[in-house]
Amino acid sequence: MQIRENKIDPRTKLTAVIIISSLAVFIRDITLLLGILLITFTITYALGNNPLMLVKKLKKLIWVFIAIIVIQSVFSSGTPIIRVANVTIFTVEGITKGLQLGLRMCIIVISASIVSTSSPREIVQGLIQWKIPYEIAFMVSIAIRFLPLFIEEIKDTVTAIQLRGIELDRIPIRKRIKIYSYVLMPVVASTLMKSKQLSVAMESKGFGIYPTRASFKKLKMVKADYLIIAVFLLGAFAIIKVYLY
Repeated sequence: MQIRENKIDPRTKLTAVIIISSLAVFIRDITLLLGILLITFTITYALGNNPLMLVKKLKKLIWVFIAIIVIQSVFSSGTPIIRVANVTIFTVEGITKGLQLGLRMCIIVISASIVSTSSPREIVQGLIQWKIPYEIAFMVSIAIRFLPLFIEEIKDTVTAIQLRGIELDRIPIRKRIKIYSYVLMPVVASTLMKSKQLSVAMESKGFGIYPTRASFKKLKMVKADYLIIAVFLLGAFAIIKVYLY
């Protein structure tokens, strides 16, 4: 069963994301983290997100998760699992820490998609009505809008390299890292140029000339929003109580 996301105030979604992210950082129990991950996945699906897209997002980060688990296992002392010449390679505590960090990252990535069901303009308006300065809210809006463009430019640059006959999957890792450094340079340069053009356009339109800014659309929270926030707060309290006791 899916909920019509346009009925939920973006401030309610932001509150949910803050609560979920805070729990992910605070909780260290792997079982509870798995439960929070499952709940977060269910909420994002109920809000209309495609579960396959969420899985694809996590698949892109699978090597990051594996690297984190390996690094934590190597540099954490504890009960050894694998030893080579009296040198401990993997420990139980290291793998546990790696799994905790990997689950936290999954929860934060999936919870961020809760906010994506609202338009950037609604998110900015929600932040403004939270008494957050308009400049900061505007920066959040710009970040939301520029991130897809930034990712698209990276994809275009990689595609241009592949069209020249360079197969990135078959070259050594050291050379691949060097090529990716060449990819980032034009992307960063293009981003800086766009940000400069944007700042000139903002200055020419008198951005920030008035201390306050009028809004055409005002957000209003209804009973359902307060009920959802109350459920999240009670759920967070229950999880923390289970974790502590």
